[in-house]
This record gives sequence, structure tokens and C-alpha cells, in this order.
Amino acid sequence: MIEGIAFDAYGTLYDVYSVERKCEEEYPGSGAGISRLWRQKQLEYSWLRTLMGRYVDFWHVTEDALRYTLAELGLAVDEGKIEALMASYLKLEMYPEAIEAMARFGARKKAILTNGNLEMIEPLAARTGLDAHLDACLSADEVGLFKTRPEVYQLAVDRLGIARERLLFVSSNGWDVAGAKSFGFTVGWLNRRNLPPEELGVRADYVASNLLELAEQVEEA
Repeated sequence: MIEGIAFDAYGTLYDVYSVERKCEEEYPGSGAGISRLWRQKQLEYSWLRTLMGRYVDFWHVTEDALRYTLAELGLAVDEGKIEALMASYLKLEMYPEAIEAMARFGARKKAILTNGNLEMIEPLAARTGLDAHLDACLSADEVGLFKTRPEVYQLAVDRLGIARERLLFVSSNGWDVAGAKSFGFTVGWLNRRNLPPEELGVRADYVASNLLELAEQVEEA
């Protein structure tokens, strides 16, 4: 029985590619390319810094990834534009079904569990009204490591006081799904882009295209 739910934030509750419009505004003709490569390098840098033992918070990882992206694409590194693009991460668009899904998941404890530091995620949750539906915002910054390290997933167990197998972890990211399942969570994969599962020896317990579909599956289980 599912007693609590921990949601990844980026790509799961919030559309990381919604920064594309701001990227296009600042660098006309390059918005899509910046958005895709920026996200790719952001993830790579989080994994690499964890492996190297060279932690910095996710805001710094995100800025470093942006600077690399601009360099690789041969675009001018303008500090004003970097500031504007970084600010767009505090204004990501929430997926339209997110609030309704929170109600559908019922009275279970709910938390965000994210690589993002609290200075990034708390203002975003407040701006979009999601904070009213959450019992906690939990950040990898608390342990100085990024997912998929088990210490990050343990934060939800400790804070919500629920055994890992009774916690549903929800993510749209295949690598995060694999990490959470390996940790021992019950896992829901939001396969928003119709991708194949990662070949890492584990599979999600639930697969859905959006949060409402996932909530329906959990209700029926």
C-alpha cells in the first residue's frame, strides 16, 4: 500500500524545456539547441561532480552547464543574457495536470525530492501554488550529493517517516527511475516522451504518460 509520494521536480512537475522561449529571445535561432544541450550538460555535470567528489549546488551546476552550452554552440557569453536565462529556471512552467493530480493522489504525504537546491525549488513551488499540496521540499543539497546516490533518496524516507517500499517515487527521467527502484522505492515513471526504458536491470512499477494517468493507476492498484 502506498502511504506517501515523493516527486522529482525537473521534467516531472515542471517542464525544463519551457526555458526554450527565453533562450530563443536572448539568442534568436538557437533556442531549441540551447535548451536541449543545456539540460544534457546539467545532468552530466551533476553525475560527474558526484563521482569526482566535487559537489557544488544545482544552481551552480546549471550555470556551468549553460556556459558550456554557449561555448559549444559558438554563441557569445554575455553576462546579462546568462543572468536572464538562469532566472528562467525560477519560472519554469508547471505541467498543466499537476495540481489536479495532487488531489487525486489523496491524503497521502507528498514531497518534492529534487537535485535542485531549496533556493531554486521553494520559490518555484510557491509561485505555482504547488507548495499548498506538499508536506516537504527535499533537496539533494542536504547531503551534498546528487541522484542517483541512495543518500538522496533516503531523505524522503527519513523526512516522511515511511518505509521505502511504501513510498511511491515519481519521475519522468529514466535514469532517476532506475536509481529510485534500485534504492527500493515503489516507482512511477512518467514517460512523457514515449521513450524506451533504460537498460539498467530494473523497471518501474507503474508507467504513465502524465500525472493524472499515474494517479488513476495507483487508485486501482
